Amino acid sequence: MSVVSTFRRLSAPKKALAGAALAAATAGTLFAAAPAQAATSTSSAQAIAKKMISDSAQYQCFSNIVDHESDWNVNATNSSSGAYGLVQALPGNKMASAGSDWKTNPATQIKWGVDYMKDRYGSPCGAWNFWQSNGWY
Repeated sequence: MSVVSTFRRLSAPKKALAGAALAAATAGTLFAAAPAQAATSTSSAQAIAKKMISDSAQYQCFSNIVDHESDWNVNATNSSSGAYGLVQALPGNKMASAGSDWKTNPATQIKWGVDYMKDRYGSPCGAWNFWQSNGWY
């Protein structure tokens, strides 16, 4: 196989993708630009939670819930209920009591979530025990 034919094979998918993008744009499809600031990573949110929840057992219970509820996605939104964020607050704006940056700040969402778990279940592990029995908390 020649270098030219290899190049053509490699560049063809790019041309097809560019053509599809142009066709979609011409058809009136709106492409939203990516936000200027990247979303908080899973490991970053987990590190914040570890600092905020000093007891390792309570952290693990909190982490188990967040793993199931949002997979550590600070912007997770339940399409049917509207629950939002790491801890899937319903409605999401309840987290404003922990800070005005509740939509994007994992620390604010974690603070609100831990306080909620303590108030309703006694602790994150109390919330996790309930979650295991019910599939929600």
